Amino acid sequence: MPIPRIPPINCLLSFEALARLRSVTKASEELNVTPSAVSHRIRQLETRLSIRLFARGDFSLTEDGSAYLEQVRAALQLLAHPRSAGAEGGTKLRLAVTPTFSRQILLPKLALFRHAYPDIELILQVAIPLQDTTAEGADLEVRYGGGHYAGFESQLILQDHLYPVCSPEYLNEFGPFDGFDTVEQIERAHLIRSPLLPWRAWFDACGISLPEPRIGSQFNDVGLVLDAAVAGFGVALTRSRLGTAWLESGRLVRLSRRLVEAGFQHYICWKPGTLERWECAAFVDWLKQALAADQTS
Repeated sequence: MPIPRIPPINCLLSFEALARLRSVTKASEELNVTPSAVSHRIRQLETRLSIRLFARGDFSLTEDGSAYLEQVRAALQLLAHPRSAGAEGGTKLRLAVTPTFSRQILLPKLALFRHAYPDIELILQVAIPLQDTTAEGADLEVRYGGGHYAGFESQLILQDHLYPVCSPEYLNEFGPFDGFDTVEQIERAHLIRSPLLPWRAWFDACGISLPEPRIGSQFNDVGLVLDAAVAGFGVALTRSRLGTAWLESGRLVRLSRRLVEAGFQHYICWKPGTLERWECAAFVDWLKQALAADQTS
């Protein structure tokens, strides 16, 4: 039986580079060819496959292109690092991720990732929010902060807003807190503190001249902050997307329709050169698409 003809390897390399870098110029520099050569190879590949790989006007992938990219990356990885006959397990990818993001955002979606990339063995470890530390052995890190980290490249993956919440029982006992936007209401409540969710942003948005609270219960994890609010510790700030489960279950109630932009956001970070590994590039692309789909749904 004759071996099926496959597209030229240069076309596949150009496709993978362009899909990852989203720039003909950057892809040409990485492959050490001219930009016109990259464009020619993509046209050649699309003609060979009789499908359109990239959307018109930019370098986002079509549905066919996304599916083919998974196959190409897996094939290139196998060619670059062949497995021995007795090798067990797939390609390992170590991800450091902040606790509440992991529980509320990432884990519910991981079945989709495992289905799309069954050969990638994902290993999760905890990252500490707001500390400029590198998780030992991690290939990729989800960090919560300002987005600028020495020695790392990063991309914004989750952007949300702040608003105040408390338990229904706390509201019945100490409320009403309609809007929670006056000095009288705020001073009547116990404020749950966290360096991850500073009250200063809420005060400024409401035009309230109060300092950041210095007394009261304090937690360094968003999930713990919200669990403390459920337990009746007081009023907490939550991030609109991270706190969805607590609101939908009725354990917490929202005190204001106002949304305040948060100073910190979630970024996925890596050291330069990491995305040359197909499994790392695949996870970054998958995560960005999965979170973008949430925003449009």
